Amino acid sequence: MKQVAGRLRLELAQYRELAAFAQFGTSELDKTTRAQLERGQRLTEILKQPQYVPVSIEKQVMILYAAVNGYLDDVALDKVGAFESNFHRFMESNYPETGKSIATEKEISAETEEALKKAIQEFKKSVTV
Repeated sequence: MKQVAGRLRLELAQYRELAAFAQFGTSELDKTTRAQLERGQRLTEILKQPQYVPVSIEKQVMILYAAVNGYLDDVALDKVGAFESNFHRFMESNYPETGKSIATEKEISAETEEALKKAIQEFKKSVTV
C-alpha cells in the first residue's frame, strides 16, 4: 500500500492545488494541466467507497496502482465506478494470484507488478471504455 499511497498523496496534493488555481480560468489551461486535473478527478472517484462495503487492501492497491499509473486516464469520469467493480471481478476470476501475492507480501514485487500491468492491459482490451 505504501508503494502506491506515496504517489497517490502527491498526485492528489497537486490535483487540489491545480483545481484551486483552475477555478479562475479553465479555458487557459494547457494540455498537461488539464490531464493532471482529470487524473485527480479519477483518483478521487476511486477513493469513494459505499458505506458498509469495505474493500480489501489488495483490491485497493490494484485499482490505485492502475489509476496512479495512468491506466484510467481514458475512462470517462462517470464510468470509473463501473470500471473499478468490473476490474475487481476480472482480477478475482482471471488473476487471483496477483491479489494473493499483494496480500501476503504486503508489497508489489517486480514480478507482481509485471503480472498486474499485463492484467490491466488485458482487462482494458476486453472492456469498452
